[in-house]
Amino acid sequence: MIGPITSALTNSGLTNLVQSTSSSVTTETVLKAIGRPGFILIDNDISPDTKKYAAAKEFLYQATCLLVYMALVIPVFKKGAFKFGQKYLYKDMPEAGFAKFKDLKTYELYRKLSDKSVEDRQHILNINKLQDRFSPDIRKELTTAEDPDKFTKIKGCVELGSLIGSVVGLAILAPQVSHAFIHPALRMLGLEKKEAKENKADDNKAQALNKTA
Repeated sequence: MIGPITSALTNSGLTNLVQSTSSSVTTETVLKAIGRPGFILIDNDISPDTKKYAAAKEFLYQATCLLVYMALVIPVFKKGAFKFGQKYLYKDMPEAGFAKFKDLKTYELYRKLSDKSVEDRQHILNINKLQDRFSPDIRKELTTAEDPDKFTKIKGCVELGSLIGSVVGLAILAPQVSHAFIHPALRMLGLEKKEAKENKADDNKAQALNKTA
């Protein structure tokens, strides 16, 4: 029992997953989307209707955060950070390694392969015919080097892009998107009545008029 657990905890793929900003945020958001509604549903101190409403609202919010993050960070900020480093930040620094990869996808494939043994890398490259994705020097490094250079400057740029994307996506855009999406979704599920919301808006408007008067 201890052996498989130890192997899992020392697995390089798991280490990379934990160390990656985008993977960490995605995992945390998925757990929140499951855990928070679940905690609300098992709370016996609130009414069943309130539990359903609060749990659904929390799930929809976390799901919206995840969708915004996935749609924004990976295709926009991570790729943008890679391109920025490649074309501007490290343009005159060949040792940074950006010139060795045509795009972020190729670099991430390289990192995934470089965590495996030389034999495994050779096998994967051969059976999947991935050789053409890499330049000759990278192919040689993957098929011969025991510890390939993982190009820390590229990883730093990509992680910085993920961090910025996390802040922009989760702190700024997700609340705005969820505000426009959650209430219509709750009404569609029958958990919120449109009339109640409109009445509340009318009450607030009346209060504002009374204060003005």
